[in-house]
Amino acid sequence: MFFRIGYLGDAFHGSQIQPDVRTVQGELIRVFRSLKWLTGPIEEQLLVLSSRTDAGVHVRINGGIVDLDRTLWEALSPRKMIRAVDDRLDRNIAFLTVEEVESTFNPRMALHRTYRYRLEAMEFWIEPQKEDFCRWLDLFVGTYDARNFARLEEGKNPMRTVLETKPWMDGDRLIGFEVTGEAFLWNQVRRMANALFRLAVGELEENDIQQAIEHPMVPVDFGVAPPEWLVLWGVAWQRATLPEESHSTAFSAPPTGRTAERTRNGRWRQAAQHELKSMLYNEWAEIGTLPVVYHRSQ
Repeated sequence: MFFRIGYLGDAFHGSQIQPDVRTVQGELIRVFRSLKWLTGPIEEQLLVLSSRTDAGVHVRINGGIVDLDRTLWEALSPRKMIRAVDDRLDRNIAFLTVEEVESTFNPRMALHRTYRYRLEAMEFWIEPQKEDFCRWLDLFVGTYDARNFARLEEGKNPMRTVLETKPWMDGDRLIGFEVTGEAFLWNQVRRMANALFRLAVGELEENDIQQAIEHPMVPVDFGVAPPEWLVLWGVAWQRATLPEESHSTAFSAPPTGRTAERTRNGRWRQAAQHELKSMLYNEWAEIGTLPVVYHRSQ
């Protein structure tokens, strides 16, 4: 069974199952076991998520598969399956859609993945001119060795393709960026975010980014942006394209001028976190809309 989910990243120690900590995969397995849909000691091998996320990273849409008995699928409608799972999860995870897939389907072989990062929530952010920001974003588009923008795991191929980048706007205000790629290395988007932040505040030049891309064997560390402003906006497969943004959420602007002192900025960032979560709940409400069942009147 192929399913799509969303979740709040600050409620979990990442997506992948780990001993003695709460994870997204672990919570899903717990619920499937409580429903008697999974049994045996190797259930974690039967539930696979498409994209791995670190602790703190929010997710609008991720996907996965779980190996269930065919008689179960034939006995229950998709609506009943979604309800059964969602009712047993807490409100930090939204169980959105289900469908039957062939046994060879691999959710990790997606067409592309899209992330958004709210840069304006980083301390000391200075909003750049949109024209300059778009030029900076263009530096990251293409196929290249991205090791200078990643925490490269042993044996991992550093070649990555970034398909598209664009500013994330709230009206006329530039609040961050969106990036779409076939697949990303560990911390790649957060390192891109920190590089863009440092360009905005004047700590880096465009040539620093260009050189890091063109000369990947010359190590450069641009730092890693915090996880809490990153959103896995969605994963697209041939059988399940990425839904359009369904709800326009207005984000409050960060304090500026003489009133922008540390205490007020901290409170604004707390509010900004709630705004991100509100956006996700509204998105899930639309993406996970169940078909209406009409009952005959007595």
